[in-house]
Amino acid sequence: MAENGHKEHPKYMNIFWWLLALTIIEVAVAIPEYATVLKAILLIGLACSKAILVANYFMHLKFERKTLAVIVVTPFLICVLLVFALMPDLTSDDRLDGIERPAEVVDTSAH
Repeated sequence: MAENGHKEHPKYMNIFWWLLALTIIEVAVAIPEYATVLKAILLIGLACSKAILVANYFMHLKFERKTLAVIVVTPFLICVLLVFALMPDLTSDDRLDGIERPAEVVDTSAH
């Protein structure tokens, strides 16, 4: 509470700058080539950070009762758990076995 008795609202531009910075970091993480698992973990962590900022401030969950927070956090945690549980399948090179590669296109116009 502020001194005048009103709830103090977050500075939305501050949240915007945090979201912008996290997005820039996500792009910087996605561009270089390195281990897929490490890249996935970093991108999931950054995306979760952005989702928490948006939920807390733009959806005003920070100012709600704790029961509503539990209702929101439970599916979020299940989603994150499922992503990490499926990560071995998603990062495995074996999933590409048996898939025919497309034939290369031969340019016949150049003689």
